[in-house]
Amino acid sequence: MKYLDEFQDPGLARRLLNEIRATVTRPWALMEVCGGQTHTIIRHGIDQLLPDNVELIHGPGCPVCVTPLEVIDKALEIAARPDVIFCSFGDMLRVPGSDRDLFQVRSHGGDVRVVYSPLDALKIAQQNPHRQVVFFGIGFETTAPPNAMTVHQARKLGIPNFSLLVSHVRVPPAIEAIMQSPSCRVQAFLAAGHVCSVMGTREYPELAERFRVPIVVTGFEPLDILEGIRRTVRQLERGEHTVDNAYPRAVRPEGNPAAQAMLADVFEVTDRAWRGIGTIPASGWRLSERYRDYDAEYRFSVEGLTTREPAACRSGEVLQGLIKPHECEAFGTTCTPRTPLGATMVSSEGACAAYYLYRRLGTTPTPQEASPVA
Repeated sequence: MKYLDEFQDPGLARRLLNEIRATVTRPWALMEVCGGQTHTIIRHGIDQLLPDNVELIHGPGCPVCVTPLEVIDKALEIAARPDVIFCSFGDMLRVPGSDRDLFQVRSHGGDVRVVYSPLDALKIAQQNPHRQVVFFGIGFETTAPPNAMTVHQARKLGIPNFSLLVSHVRVPPAIEAIMQSPSCRVQAFLAAGHVCSVMGTREYPELAERFRVPIVVTGFEPLDILEGIRRTVRQLERGEHTVDNAYPRAVRPEGNPAAQAMLADVFEVTDRAWRGIGTIPASGWRLSERYRDYDAEYRFSVEGLTTREPAACRSGEVLQGLIKPHECEAFGTTCTPRTPLGATMVSSEGACAAYYLYRRLGTTPTPQEASPVA
């Protein structure tokens, strides 16, 4: 296949669905790790086309959603300073902190700018040598290499007024935390293809063996998802628990060595708090000692902030796969994309946003709404 529409072919989708139905003999619960995969599943109604005994559980795979409230509040405090130009991707501007968001900081005079690359922020720092420029670096293993490379460039070029507010997280420790939870129902994982394109698959065999769960690396188009589910169900029915790469057009077992080398140079592994979940050991990165001068938390000494989660928001349970978004009492009423209580309703990869956007409000869809193709 060479063209995008080939990955949305309804005939092939029906064949894959028929194979899944023919394979399944008992109930199985699968978790897709990536929020992009969640949106594909909900947009195309894939979860509703599967046999009733195959359940898809939405995991904590949205980087915006899992950025902890404490880090959001630190971003807001830094962005409000008159000597700072605060740069971010657009999806962070409406993520609620304890009492405001970055849009509100900008409306009160803060210099908050949307950029399309961390290198854009570095260029702004070069153009404004008398002001501090901060880039909000969030995300999984996918976005960490360009952020690391930008800090490397800032040091190489001697740009002292650039810094990075870091909130990077790692997928394998999250899988481990999910499997160790007493309430875990997950029996297999659809792993995020873009993460594995950077890091490869070497961290997954140990997890698959220890927890006896299949882990299938999966892409993001409807046929990618269905093929990942087909391979996962086949393993479950056979009693197997191996790592399987169903996304070979983008993922190699070794990943991207150059990106990994950049990560190892600039970052070091650290414990990281996940919004709505808590601290997961060794689940994130921070700037290493060599690059500590480019750490915005260190530079601006943002400590001792008091955070406040909305009592009505159950996004933490959504991120852990304990409830579906429409099972939250605030969903679609007090919590909407215009009035979000949590990041899962704001982010383009958030599960709550997917359910709201595609009208998955807890009612039974019509056949037209549950279509495996665009």
